[in-house]
Amino acid sequence: MSSHQQIPGRNKLWLTFELKDRGLTELRIREMVSSSQLIRVRRGCYADGPWWRGLVDDDARAVQILHAHLRAMETVGVLDGAYSHTSAARVHGVYLWRPDPLIHISRPSSGSPTSHAADVRSYKAMVPPSEVTWNSGLPVTSLERTVVDCSRIFAYQSALIAAESSFWMGADRELVDSVLSRMRGFKGIARARQVMANASSLSESPGETLALDSIRAMRIPVPEQQLRVETRNGPHRLDFAWREHKVALEFDGRSKYFDYAPTNEVLFQERRREKALIEEGWTIIRIEWADLFREVELRERIMRALLKNRMGMSA
Repeated sequence: MSSHQQIPGRNKLWLTFELKDRGLTELRIREMVSSSQLIRVRRGCYADGPWWRGLVDDDARAVQILHAHLRAMETVGVLDGAYSHTSAARVHGVYLWRPDPLIHISRPSSGSPTSHAADVRSYKAMVPPSEVTWNSGLPVTSLERTVVDCSRIFAYQSALIAAESSFWMGADRELVDSVLSRMRGFKGIARARQVMANASSLSESPGETLALDSIRAMRIPVPEQQLRVETRNGPHRLDFAWREHKVALEFDGRSKYFDYAPTNEVLFQERRREKALIEEGWTIIRIEWADLFREVELRERIMRALLKNRMGMSA
């Protein structure tokens, strides 16, 4: 018999007292956890085992843990804050690189029984109503406030990935600038300004974000992003392109910010258009994750292609 058949009600998350109200003893709860009918997701909160295992990824589980935390807050009558930083980013769907597992919450005071738990990081901060929204049934900081907060606490490259993901999703740069201005003097705000100044809204994957960051550090001409080029086999969109040199850089093995799994037919047509580009004089450089951590070698590959094509055009 499954856990949701044995526990009355349609919930998939339960606080300990809710399980006891449904007739479960401490012993029975332990037995159900031992048999994986229940999953202990955080202190005092349990999830239906099959449902929990069916969640798509760690981010989906992290959002459900926020729901559990919110219910605990409501139980003690405390709901005067908003989920922020990494937690808000997960709710908004921002791509995060190596995020921590903590619950982040910003609130005007720090005196909440649920904000001092080991898995909670509480920030004493007055967040204006304009920077708070409801998403997926949770009070969270706005996308623009969230990306600024994340940039304040993340290492630079992690912050840049989150920022470019946010801009690709549609974060408003003017609102981001407004948040930066209002938070002048806050800890980490200088790094946040640097991140926003360098963040592109055209990167479609963390790999593209890191590739562009690496290229900037190489002190070579910065390429165009997502350049659409017409070929005899139809249009082809290049991740990065030095148009005047007819050199393109494509990032393979990408994890897109959106759920996109190209079919065999799509890949076949893409390769046809790429072949047409090569016939027209384009050089295509393909890189993978490992190449991003071999900057000297990557720079040599790019410079070799740029010089070769420039010489070919001048001949």
